[in-house]
Amino acid sequence: MRLVFAGTPEPAVPSLRRLIESQRHEVVGVVTRPDAVAGRGRKITRSPIGLLADEHGIPVFTPRKPSEPEFIEQLTALAPDCCPVVAYGALLPEPVLEIPRHGWINLHFSLLPAWRGAAPVQAALLAGDEYTGASTFRIEKGLDTGPVFGTMTEKIAVTDTAGTLLARLAEAGAVLLESTLDGVEDGTVQAVPQSLDGVSYAPKIESEAGHIRWDQPALAIGRRIRAVTPAPGAWTEIDGKRLKLGPVEMVEETLPPRTIDIRKTGVYVGTATTAVRLTQVQPQGKRMMPALDWARGARLEPGTVIE
Repeated sequence: MRLVFAGTPEPAVPSLRRLIESQRHEVVGVVTRPDAVAGRGRKITRSPIGLLADEHGIPVFTPRKPSEPEFIEQLTALAPDCCPVVAYGALLPEPVLEIPRHGWINLHFSLLPAWRGAAPVQAALLAGDEYTGASTFRIEKGLDTGPVFGTMTEKIAVTDTAGTLLARLAEAGAVLLESTLDGVEDGTVQAVPQSLDGVSYAPKIESEAGHIRWDQPALAIGRRIRAVTPAPGAWTEIDGKRLKLGPVEMVEETLPPRTIDIRKTGVYVGTATTAVRLTQVQPQGKRMMPALDWARGARLEPGTVIE
């Protein structure tokens, strides 16, 4: 089939790469979000999907809104049979949805109807889900409500962060997306309406979601930190300065909530239940470092509390 692929961030790259290498399909265009300022140098940067398309000489389209008449004309001229989507980042209007004869097929990183929305992987970690997965579905006007073609399941490891889990789902999901497109072309797969039971939503994760509340249970704190790692990142404050946190380890002993205890074996912080041991931290303006190295250099007083 003639495909126009829509996607933007790194997790979409395995899917586009797999479709470029496919012997059955031809990627005739790529749609991605406009180049944006990024990094410490504040340089204008191409999206990961745009860069991969450039490497393979595939035309790239970066409309500010997919409803722009010029983009609709360009997409119509490409005459795609189907438009696969992975984390594109913009809503598609009905005139655009109607252009490909097989519609727009989205790879979503959850087992729909669970965790519809922008941050399904983070939501699964926050909720303490044992399993998650990916789904392919036909895009319609609702938010991730379209009928599902296929799914794959992935067990969540106790050490998973949003970054590690999403990386695995991106690779396995690319296989699911390709097989779905093969089935659509052959007429061997049918989209099945989503169940009305088990619907849940995963809104976009903002920076404030990474602010750790030490009066919560240790298990909830650990889940939150893993859910926001690597982005937007977990953080706390000490002496009025922000301290970024890596994943923490659960321990059996207790400390008063928010209290720091520095020992030869590590840096411990009290919570509403048992304490946690910090692993890696990043003070303002510095790199990530072992928590014990930071604590020794900071010369914290006994009984120091963390915000």
